[in-house]
Amino acid sequence: MSRISIDEVKHVAHLARLAITEEEAEKFQKQLDAIISFAEELNELNTDDVEPISHVLDMKNVMREDIVQKGLPVEEVLKNAPDHENGQVKVPATFE
Repeated sequence: MSRISIDEVKHVAHLARLAITEEEAEKFQKQLDAIISFAEELNELNTDDVEPISHVLDMKNVMREDIVQKGLPVEEVLKNAPDHENGQVKVPATFE
């Protein structure tokens, strides 16, 4: 017996805004049933002595140091701006 019905597959497809045919619903039912079976197998594993982790690799802060550096000259930054005024890029008004 399948763990997920055709109606449930169609409901999930509807929630995902997917139009599926009867043949696709049957195909997806078999695929989803296989996924649910695998998840049930995982539930049978004894994980009492397994420590919860937040990442699969044992990494500590892998980000580089934040080093202050001099930025680009204003003239170079504004060189490619289609319109600028007083050292700032000029854009169309958002509010009137």
